Amino acid sequence: MSERMLTSRTTKDISSHRADHTVLLLHAFPLSAAMWDEQLRALEDAGIAAIAPNAYGIEGSPEKTDWTFEEYASDIAAMLDGTGCEKATVAGLSMGGYQAFAFYRLYPERTASLVLCDTRAEADAPEAVRQRQEFIEAVETGGPGEAVRRMMPNYFAPATYTSDPSLVDRAEAMITRQSRAAITSAMKAIMNRADATALLPDIACPVLVLNGSEDRLTTPETARAIASGIPGARLELVENAGHLSNMERPEAFNRALIDHIGRLETH
Repeated sequence: MSERMLTSRTTKDISSHRADHTVLLLHAFPLSAAMWDEQLRALEDAGIAAIAPNAYGIEGSPEKTDWTFEEYASDIAAMLDGTGCEKATVAGLSMGGYQAFAFYRLYPERTASLVLCDTRAEADAPEAVRQRQEFIEAVETGGPGEAVRRMMPNYFAPATYTSDPSLVDRAEAMITRQSRAAITSAMKAIMNRADATALLPDIACPVLVLNGSEDRLTTPETARAIASGIPGARLELVENAGHLSNMERPEAFNRALIDHIGRLETH
């Protein structure tokens, strides 16, 4: 566990909600927990406790180098202990999805359900590893602006860049606030993550797979592969959304998420 706890955004009065179930929101690379603001508001309105931690080095979370998603999952579990939460619905988008797999692998008994958003199960192929190493070197030289240049064109559906420039600006601002070290260490964790493909058939909790219909990084076909590999998993596409489907189409995303949580009552 880290010497300092991870920073986070939460619903109000999180400790007063059901101790047996909290929603854990794990953010994408190289953003922050701020990407979940619309979901936190919707969950708060629905009376559902939620917590969105910041990864190492992000928004005041302790800096770490050469960290793994398993280490992060351990710190998240400690964070949940601090709130008195026994089990969580773990919702992760992109990098957050990789972290959700790591959390389930370590703590299946604490995972009430999984919501796997715009992510993939397989580890990187050699070409992807090479591209990620190039990304790390570019950010070490050029700083957060290099991450913005490389990531922003792939985040949203094409029409959104002109129809909703404030959303694009918001995502860009999240990246530019991060340090080179936070960005590159997170990319190294992504590059070195465990393959989760073999885990899929053994996932025993309820699972919702959510994916933007226009996601070019993790396509709907990728989402279908995850859903088909997990017994009983449900797949839902968020129409007219790209990779950051929760930010681009929050109303549709929130409906799917809250409906999924409601289904847990009868599971």
